[in-house]
Amino acid sequence: MIIFETRISTLLSIEYPIIQGGLAYLAYSELAAAVSNAGGLGQITAMTCASPEDLRQEIKKVREKTSNPFGVNFAIGQHGRPFEHMLEVAIEENVPVISMTGGNPAPIFDMLKGTDCKKLVLVAAKRQAVKAEELGADAVMVVGQEGGGHLGRDDLGTMVLVPQVVDSVKIPVIASGGIGDGRGFLAALALGAEGIEMGTRFIATKECVHASEAYKKRLLEADESDTVIIKRSIGAPARALKSVFTEKILELEERFGTYEALKEYISGKANRRYIYDGEETEGFGWAGQVTGRIHDIPSVEVLINRMIQEASDQLNKINRL
Repeated sequence: MIIFETRISTLLSIEYPIIQGGLAYLAYSELAAAVSNAGGLGQITAMTCASPEDLRQEIKKVREKTSNPFGVNFAIGQHGRPFEHMLEVAIEENVPVISMTGGNPAPIFDMLKGTDCKKLVLVAAKRQAVKAEELGADAVMVVGQEGGGHLGRDDLGTMVLVPQVVDSVKIPVIASGGIGDGRGFLAALALGAEGIEMGTRFIATKECVHASEAYKKRLLEADESDTVIIKRSIGAPARALKSVFTEKILELEERFGTYEALKEYISGKANRRYIYDGEETEGFGWAGQVTGRIHDIPSVEVLINRMIQEASDQLNKINRL
């Protein structure tokens, strides 16, 4: 296999420049450690831990399972909880990588001053990437509209957005959105990215133990047209699996288009009802268009090794053209 060494793999001290997304309510020690052990960068999700002490224990569990680098993701979106007390724990525990999604990352950057922590910022627009670089980000993760969960407002695809950002910043760029196999990984590198972030594909793995079997089964069955954008009416577009429940959300958006009308339907509680308990008529699950490319539920190690082999094969094929 070809060794894909980039500024991202060097920056994060990982074998392969493959990063696991934050995955609210799903990214805990089992998945994070599996990704890190397989040569990528696993992450745990901070803001869906119940308390700072729960986050501390999750960090300790990751370190019990792997000696490799890992990250902690902070989702600091519009309706999120205060994050400062959680970030203090990550700093005290000397977490090597902090990633930020949603909201203004400046307060996190301020708290990380004087640490050796690597700072990754998820962006969905060129202007956001430039701002993140100005603030001191070590790399930006660029999500195209194909991705699952929260997206940008401009409906820009990964194929267009990634090279635009690459040409606008000097720091390394990580591509996200619509990537789930070795061909997607190689395509991201061809666009100028130096690594990838995957969310949806890592849900459909054996080590994503918190995801319900119904959720994983739906990811296997769904094709690329079986997702829908919700929350657009309140300025926070996000991609989820199509269902009776998301149809209800879209109906409420058309009728009212306010956060108050939607809040019970788009809450973390509604999300957990589906991803934990499989209650498709009572909750929803995030997913990107890459669902059409998911055909099995392998171990994380098998998935990453297969991706690198596929990327190697495809690159050799291109070189023969």
